[in-house]
Amino acid sequence: MELVLEYVIRGITEVFFTPEGVFDWLPIIMVFAGLMLGIAVGATPGLNGPFAMALSLPVLIWVFGVNNEALLPILGFLIGLMKGATLGGAVPAILFNTPGTPDAYLTTLDGYPMNLKGEGPKALKIAHLSSVCGDTFSDMVLFLTAPVLAVLIESILDLPEKAALIILSLSFMAAVAGNAPLKGMMVGVLGMLLALIGSTLSGYGPRMTLGILELGNGLPLSSAILGVLIIGEVFIAIEDSARERLQRRNAVRSPVRGDNRLRWPDIRRILPQIGTSALIGTMVGALPGIGTTLAATLGYDVAKRLSKHPEKYGTGIPEGVAATEAANSAVSGANLIPVMSLGIPGNFAAVFIILAVESVGDFTLGPHVFRFTEIKVIEGYGTIINEDLVIAFAMFTLMVLANIFNWTVGGLFLRSLGVLARVPKSIMMPVVLLITLTAVYAQDGGFIAIWVVMFFGLVGYVLRRLDVSILPFVIGFLLSPRLEELIRGGYSASGGDALFLLKSPLALAFLGAAILILFFAGRRPQRRAG
Repeated sequence: MELVLEYVIRGITEVFFTPEGVFDWLPIIMVFAGLMLGIAVGATPGLNGPFAMALSLPVLIWVFGVNNEALLPILGFLIGLMKGATLGGAVPAILFNTPGTPDAYLTTLDGYPMNLKGEGPKALKIAHLSSVCGDTFSDMVLFLTAPVLAVLIESILDLPEKAALIILSLSFMAAVAGNAPLKGMMVGVLGMLLALIGSTLSGYGPRMTLGILELGNGLPLSSAILGVLIIGEVFIAIEDSARERLQRRNAVRSPVRGDNRLRWPDIRRILPQIGTSALIGTMVGALPGIGTTLAATLGYDVAKRLSKHPEKYGTGIPEGVAATEAANSAVSGANLIPVMSLGIPGNFAAVFIILAVESVGDFTLGPHVFRFTEIKVIEGYGTIINEDLVIAFAMFTLMVLANIFNWTVGGLFLRSLGVLARVPKSIMMPVVLLITLTAVYAQDGGFIAIWVVMFFGLVGYVLRRLDVSILPFVIGFLLSPRLEELIRGGYSASGGDALFLLKSPLALAFLGAAILILFFAGRRPQRRAG
């Protein structure tokens, strides 16, 4: 216990003090700035947290560089951005009946009717309280479970089991993300193949470069991910902007009437919905590939089923707003459980946490992070310590900071952002496109990065128009190098046995589960069609 406490203290110290012992304001400022920007982004229809994280990461790397000192400020900004964007999505949903993200649609069911009754400010206060409660609960579960799960995995799994676990995770994400599981698996494999272009672990030189020398080191990671997520979305947004502007004109913001203060009887009334939805959102967020939409849907549905008056849901009651906002916000902490314990991203926000870690400094995510090695001071060698574990607890500290800011000033800032819901996409999207192209040009090396980001933008556009989830593609692209490393390592360790994955009972169980998941998921649309 003393060893754990020592690492926790070192992680907290890493955030607040420089190596020279001087108080460091930069990580605190970056968390605050990220949270405020995230709330503003969430309050702007057409933008969301992962979208803003994708846009911010190249800019942050350009400003701070890729040294170890830059890691915590960058992570602090991204963590604040992730948390704030989920909260900010309630603004257009409640005030203008315009859900900026799919999960915010559930907030409109009761939030917008409350606004029509003149209770818009009260609905925003309920959304804020529910959101920060769900987020805080989720973070507490992360702090307690991620280290335990990581230690358990590291003690049980070897190279074959870890490789099979990644395959199982990809299969699970393909099955639950979107309405076409087999298509999701196909695009996941496509992402894995594209990630193999250029660099190789075999030592025989670049592969699949088509003679393009600039691809010898592989496709630029940031350009590829930004292209799929941002440029593809920009193409879609430009195409849909006229229809969405028409929808916004039909929304009405009613004048405020009556007492809009949030009193203790109001809080006591919604506490059961907050607690239930926070638990649901945390469980959903801990599973890779599911995300906030299902959490919000389940939270709202369960609250309605447990209510003594389910017929009132959808007419403008505080319980409906509380159930949705607590559920979708509880995902933000829980989605880092597979990231911290397995190195596997659970959703798009987690993707950019991993991208930041891989791009900046020497820290890497995975079960090895939570090795509580003894802290020793050896003369001539300095302190022997697991630096990754210190950074992990520093990340937890940054999340606590973001929650503190969210509790104290987040609500005040949230209620001042109604005007952002009227920013037209015809203005927003070209600005986003320009910033994205400039960022990838500066970070990933000239015009080859521009070509890559535009190509992957076209891929993202096509996948969206085919109604295929892009999450398996992104996760496959991101995890492919890690999977290749594990398979090559396991193959070498087995003495060149091509069937080494099938020699481990646990790895065989993971592969069997992956096949079963795809089999049953593939049959689901056929039953609906029949």
